[in-house]
Amino acid sequence: MTLTRSRRRLLLGAAALTLSLAAGSTAGWNMPDGAPPAAASASTAGPATSYDAATKHDAAFNATFEHRFAQVRGVRMHYVTGGRGPALVLLHGWPQTWYEWRKVMPALAERHTVYAVDLPGLGDSAGSPASFDKKTLARYVHGLLRDRIGLDSFDLVAHDLGGGVGFQYVSQFPERVRSYVHMDYPLPGPKLPVAQYRTFSWHMAFNSQQAVPERLVDNPGDVREYLTAFYPQVAYGGTAFGGTRTRSPFTDAEVDEFVRTYSRQDVLRAGFELYRTLDEDERDNVAAARVDTPTLLLTATGSLAATRPTVAPLLRNITRAVEIPESGHWLAEENPGAVAREILAFTAR
Repeated sequence: MTLTRSRRRLLLGAAALTLSLAAGSTAGWNMPDGAPPAAASASTAGPATSYDAATKHDAAFNATFEHRFAQVRGVRMHYVTGGRGPALVLLHGWPQTWYEWRKVMPALAERHTVYAVDLPGLGDSAGSPASFDKKTLARYVHGLLRDRIGLDSFDLVAHDLGGGVGFQYVSQFPERVRSYVHMDYPLPGPKLPVAQYRTFSWHMAFNSQQAVPERLVDNPGDVREYLTAFYPQVAYGGTAFGGTRTRSPFTDAEVDEFVRTYSRQDVLRAGFELYRTLDEDERDNVAAARVDTPTLLLTATGSLAATRPTVAPLLRNITRAVEIPESGHWLAEENPGAVAREILAFTAR
């Protein structure tokens, strides 16, 4: 039976309230976050479709960057690349896409060849990977970077649930990563059981439910309402930080771009699957090889003390750890200048 919009809102609000009461406080733990032909290769951009909706009229962006696609184990992966210098790979979180890096990419491209990747099944990537656990997703990313693009080594930056993929990538393929930047993501694992992790915010418990999220967030209008309500909660001064902020840190154009992709039912489901596979992530992280790659840890203001103990046993060579000033969870959008400076200084070492 189709739910009316008012009924859906009531159900979604009730679910959020119930889960938030069960979850307890979020303070100190800030998480969120027409396709081209399947045969498109890594060396060609697909035909002009909605994948470039946010960038096709941006002359400055298009002078440096281009959209490309590649087939990896049955999944068509989308990425944006440009710049000159050593390769730098960017992995996004939820509910975002490669576009979360838009404000920092020009500065990074002055010293690096940048590759901003849409994770398998998310953004303008298409097709379903074998699983959405982060160890499996890291292998798809590896297939893209090694087999399709041909990168032998690179610097890696990963945010939010993309940080789960980033850690698994460095753990599985340490010889390929020169340095690693881990951004605002407590790692489920030996110091953080998933059962505890899911109590940090109502959305972590809600997104982990089977079928329920898709039933309540099942059309573009609902996706927009859900995302626009969520973004300010984990922004600087939002309720996740004990504040009262209700204003989104994103522009209408930025929200439009994220809503465009997450309004696709397959992408919406893929985003929720990132949370449903957290139990596998915990087991995989406990069993993973510890990482000695030089690591920069960036967190939201006020989050470093809570985040570092969860990642330090796994990322054993954290050479610098910094809270981004006046930033909540959306580091690259809320303070892009500080994020770009930290990444460039670290990769130049």
